[in-house]
Amino acid sequence: MTHNPYIYILIMFGVTYAIRVLPLTLIKKQIKSQFLQSFLYYVPYVTLAVMTFPAIINATQSPISGVCALLVGIIAAWFGASLFKVAMFSCAVVFIAELIIPLVL
Repeated sequence: MTHNPYIYILIMFGVTYAIRVLPLTLIKKQIKSQFLQSFLYYVPYVTLAVMTFPAIINATQSPISGVCALLVGIIAAWFGASLFKVAMFSCAVVFIAELIIPLVL
């Protein structure tokens, strides 16, 4: 039995379209609930974090180097480093950790 990929693409399109169109058609007036406004404000950030954090740890050869890079990135961002600097620091930490970890273990 073969599966038609166009059916899957059509279902994916329908779900994605419905998620974007339904709020526009169902909610006509401005949202006044402070809780709901805060929730909707942070949804994109939470979604990005949920997709990014596991990838940071699993993208390296060793999860230890990924965790080290994540911590260095958080600290650099906390002290106001730009996105480019945070990325450079994190890449440097992964590079150095990947050189050191095989020697230690």
